[in-house]
Amino acid sequence: MTTTISRDEALELLMKYNKDPFHILHGLTVSGVMMWFADTLGYAGESEYWGIVGLLHDIDYEMYPDQHCIKAKELLSAANVSDEMIYSIASHGYGICVDTKPIHLMEKILYATDELTGLINAAVKMRPSKSSMDLELSSLKKKFKDKKFAAGCSRNVIQQGAEMLDWNLDELLEKTILAMRSCEESVNQSMKNLELT
Repeated sequence: MTTTISRDEALELLMKYNKDPFHILHGLTVSGVMMWFADTLGYAGESEYWGIVGLLHDIDYEMYPDQHCIKAKELLSAANVSDEMIYSIASHGYGICVDTKPIHLMEKILYATDELTGLINAAVKMRPSKSSMDLELSSLKKKFKDKKFAAGCSRNVIQQGAEMLDWNLDELLEKTILAMRSCEESVNQSMKNLELT
């Protein structure tokens, strides 16, 4: 997997089409989560690629929500992002807004963790610590079962993502908590550096 865009260029591109700090935070979080999975699952050499895919996965969502994962192809092509990377980014909308199926392990992880990072972030906001560091699996499972909590985060997609990976739901939840812990400090620092907090 060859990276045709640097991380700094990817962040600049994300911020060109996204002004809401929430969307920047989400991109940075998913990027950090993807890098943790790359390092943990034996793809450390592709960590930067996985991270950039995570950073750019919702590039079109703020400005073109009705064309999500479709408009992204146009925006990314114009920035000379490789077709391979564009495919990976679009695949997280499989069955929702596009027919681009996740094939590579990295694409399946993006599909499985995108909605889940949103759910975990919502759970973290409710905690006195405002941190994932003390978030336990049992607590997240309660939030997952409560359909009214963070109702916009699709439990079906998360469940399908776990099945796509041949993991049980607990395994996906637990690993994603660990992934979010690994990048929480750097994500918060990036948001401060960008003067978005």
